[in-house]
Amino acid sequence: MTAKQKILLSACLAGHHVRYNGSDKSCTANLLQQWRDEGRLVIHCPELAAGLETPRLSAEMVNGHGIDVLNGRAQVMESDGQDVTQPYVLAAWLALKTAQSHGCRFAILTDGSPTCGSQNVYNGAFSGMKMSGEGVATALLRQHGVEVFSEHQLEALKQRLEEIESSS
Repeated sequence: MTAKQKILLSACLAGHHVRYNGSDKSCTANLLQQWRDEGRLVIHCPELAAGLETPRLSAEMVNGHGIDVLNGRAQVMESDGQDVTQPYVLAAWLALKTAQSHGCRFAILTDGSPTCGSQNVYNGAFSGMKMSGEGVATALLRQHGVEVFSEHQLEALKQRLEEIESSS
């Protein structure tokens, strides 16, 4: 029998109150519950792991996306103008370390976040507007072969899991 693939999961999606405003973003999808029951999920909040507090000021990437932040061409700024790039880069590396140490080939991360966004992120103007792009942790995870999905792509992840597990 094939081992079940492990999935790194944003802690806020698991119901933990770790988002910048102290809330969660609970995802109650049946698939998520099934994967939890199967012992696949590794729950992690990159931002908390990096020492950021809850609640904290909202943060957005300025002048680029996650890969640009990793390459020193963009910054992560809080709504008061403070540069918090370094904690967000640390958050990305800690997410990668957690994924690797648990053998996670996949991740489900909270879309829109400057850390975890995989399809879109806020545009850096603190206007509530999003744009296509990925966060810092998503960019780093993808660079290291972890397939990252948003909470809106659970069916796509289910298909990937079926492909991988039926072929091995």
